[in-house]
Amino acid sequence: MAFDETIFLTGFPGFIAGRLVERLATNGARFFLLVQPAFVERAREVIQRIAEETRTPLSNFLIIEGDITQENLGMSPAEFEQALDETTTVFHLAAIYDLAVKRDTAMRVNVEGTRNVNRFARELKNLRRYNYVSTCYVAGRRTGLILETELKHDAGFRNYYEETKYLAEVEVEALKSELPVTIHRPAVVCGDSRTGETAKYDGIYYLILYLLKSPRLLSLFNIGNRDVMLNLVPVDFVVEAIATLAKDERAVGATVQLADPNPLTTQELFEVIAKTIQGRKPLVTIPGSLVRFSLMLPPSPRITGLPHYGVPYFFLDQTYDTTRAQGLLESHNIRCPRFPDYVSNLLKFVERHPNL
Repeated sequence: MAFDETIFLTGFPGFIAGRLVERLATNGARFFLLVQPAFVERAREVIQRIAEETRTPLSNFLIIEGDITQENLGMSPAEFEQALDETTTVFHLAAIYDLAVKRDTAMRVNVEGTRNVNRFARELKNLRRYNYVSTCYVAGRRTGLILETELKHDAGFRNYYEETKYLAEVEVEALKSELPVTIHRPAVVCGDSRTGETAKYDGIYYLILYLLKSPRLLSLFNIGNRDVMLNLVPVDFVVEAIATLAKDERAVGATVQLADPNPLTTQELFEVIAKTIQGRKPLVTIPGSLVRFSLMLPPSPRITGLPHYGVPYFFLDQTYDTTRAQGLLESHNIRCPRFPDYVSNLLKFVERHPNL
């Protein structure tokens, strides 16, 4: 069977990658899915489900054991040659998404791994698009408005995750002069806006789980900040945006920030979550300086559930420009949902699945 598009994708069966494959499968593409050996069995289970739900033949999916940190991405010579001959589209999502990751591990996977994928992309005979999934947090310690057209800076980083994703994006950015590249920078990804489904409780879930510990009491005291925003995007928006822009020729050479153009402050987020859980707004707002000091005390993570390395992200003075992303996506009628419109779905999922 001849395929119009053959997709090579890394990072499967990760949460975003899995959903992206499910979305793209409806287009009738063939898939080469690079999967680390430890996750092959899980990948087979996910592919079985995707094939059944999208009514796509299992033969459209080829799981390839490999590793982006190895030469030829860890593929066998035959698989490597087949991928070089047949791949038309690349989606590179494989990375370590861990704020507490050690530098050597992050450098090996996020930077050296991306360099290896870049080499692979350069050798492809029929490449139409190379899609790289980065993060808005390549901005590091920069403050204020972060433009989609900006990347290089010397402001520093809060952790090795940010630093290595920045260095990896620099590598991909350099390819734009020779390959059809699109760089996608999501903000903080949360669960599905329709079903609430997620794979990990971090980001906004620290606040949700904190409030659920004792809703009646904790909802009285707003610990958010009126001057700081936490930019949230549901995974279904991110996946739809990536899948759509991968087909839009106007996105070639572009870096797009997949962020909420109208994000809420952390004070507003707390208020919306508290009201959804308890049916009323908080009565008192605690000063931000006191909240931050308290969250960094040694016993705080055990009490609040928020690890110390996650605290800075609730006090981050960054605004992500989405001019280019909006301009491209609005023509496809794709818009980021408003957090108040889907927060109840996130909460219902957490209540049904208290432990992931």
